[in-house]
Amino acid sequence: MEKNTLLGQLKKLSLFAMVDTLETRAEQAIEEGLSHQEWLSLLLQDEQERRDNQALQRRITLAKFEHLQTFEGLDLSCYPLKVQQKMRDLKCGHYLEAKQNIIIMGPTGTGKTHLAQALGHDACRQGKNVRFIRATLMWRELYASRAVNKWEQVFKKFKQADLLILDDFGLSAMSHTQAEEIYELVAECYQKSSIIVTSNRVVEHWIELFPEATTANATLDRLANNAHQLLLECESYRKKTRPA
Repeated sequence: MEKNTLLGQLKKLSLFAMVDTLETRAEQAIEEGLSHQEWLSLLLQDEQERRDNQALQRRITLAKFEHLQTFEGLDLSCYPLKVQQKMRDLKCGHYLEAKQNIIIMGPTGTGKTHLAQALGHDACRQGKNVRFIRATLMWRELYASRAVNKWEQVFKKFKQADLLILDDFGLSAMSHTQAEEIYELVAECYQKSSIIVTSNRVVEHWIELFPEATTANATLDRLANNAHQLLLECESYRKKTRPA
């Protein structure tokens, strides 16, 4: 078969990685004396790697991270060894398979959002569908959706994620509607998916954010009792990067 004909067939089948590496792999096969099966396996590996990378980029785009923050850019040395070890354990992603939650607490600037997005990025690498959003923006989207009868549609995109990351939860007290929405969201995700919550407040003070205790207890019972909890205490990252 002529090379141009083979390239045309590969393009028609959208095997673009094989198009790019065909000549290189052919030379490798001759130099190393590879069998036809070994040569084909290498070409297929190239194509699989291309598709895996494309799928990863799609998941990262759909996650809507505010910044591309990973563990590689997170300085763990400023945290106690026990916290560092917990971060490394969570990085493995076992909590995702167990449908467990993570609550990251601490003062402003201690790396809560960075850690949450790093865990989300790793979840994308592990093939999970992730959604990142600040709590205030989520409620704003849900509020606006009611005016155009799209509340169910908007709510669905949050509850269907394998991992929902709710950033900066608890900046202010919730209305009755917001309390009901967070309860519904936690209840829908319970034992089906995972939630990461970052907050300046410790869990013990979250009950004060709800307008009444019944909804608060029902929400926290499902969210916090099934969660790995980390308290980050270190010098503010923002203070370190402040201009002299």
